[in-house]
Amino acid sequence: MGKVEGGMKCVKYLLFIFNFIFWLMGSLVLAVGLWLRLEQDTVALLGSDGAPENFFIGVYILIVAGGLVMLVGFFGCCGAVRESQCLLGSFFACLLIIFGAEVAAGVFGFLNKDKIIQDIQTFYKESAKDTTSNNTVIISSYHRVLNCCGTTSTQSTQCPNIPPDTKDCESAIEEFFNSKLFIIGYVGIGIAGVMIIGMIFSMVLCCAIRNSREVI
Repeated sequence: MGKVEGGMKCVKYLLFIFNFIFWLMGSLVLAVGLWLRLEQDTVALLGSDGAPENFFIGVYILIVAGGLVMLVGFFGCCGAVRESQCLLGSFFACLLIIFGAEVAAGVFGFLNKDKIIQDIQTFYKESAKDTTSNNTVIISSYHRVLNCCGTTSTQSTQCPNIPPDTKDCESAIEEFFNSKLFIIGYVGIGIAGVMIIGMIFSMVLCCAIRNSREVI
């Protein structure tokens, strides 16, 4: 069995180091996804029945992609060390799939940002119109978590005794979820960019392994 030599040996070890870092980044992506899904404030705002679920779609993509990145990073390390064309080819294919998922999460976060925020604002306004006990709890959660009261058109009548610097809930919702959606977008696209390097390394090493065996 031929072994890669010279510059390709450097690529081999660079790919191994890359995959270890890649595994760590997968852990980070998974942690960010779980934090966005389980964070107390987010759960308080979107954990009730009837709340919009589209925010969590991007979060779920991050969680799944993070777990897959950790698994694929491990197999990529094995493929580099063993100089296995099969493992490296599988590693490339998995990276390509995860790359698509990460780009989807990033694009979803950016392109659907306004719609997601509008859906949550609508959910808040509809809940405020209905004074049932369940909706009262929902509205109280928004007021407590976001430190807001009322909407742009109702704040003066619904919240007469609040401090003058208190935000209306429409503005507070936009500010809160903007920050969360930008995290989804930047993490997804950032990791996808790193994956391109991994795919290039894996294909270069795979071709070098094949060529070394053909020579022998």
